Amino acid sequence: MTPETIQNLIEAGLPGAQVRVQGDDGVHFEATVVSEAFRGKLPLARHRMVYATLGELMGGAIHALALRTLTPEEANKAAQA
Repeated sequence: MTPETIQNLIEAGLPGAQVRVQGDDGVHFEATVVSEAFRGKLPLARHRMVYATLGELMGGAIHALALRTLTPEEANKAAQA
């Protein structure tokens, strides 16, 4: 599994999302996902939305995925901090 594959899957499942995925060992990854679809959703719901884009790969080919999920406004605030 590659970071690029995970990024493509998340982007396909959350159209318009900005996704950055990192991971060097092929099973442990970190992703930052910025999406308008997260507006009004709690962090757990946001994470479930991302996990849904990866389906059965979670817990299999992807052993661990650390997530940071933000709306565009939250991402802008974080960038200014």
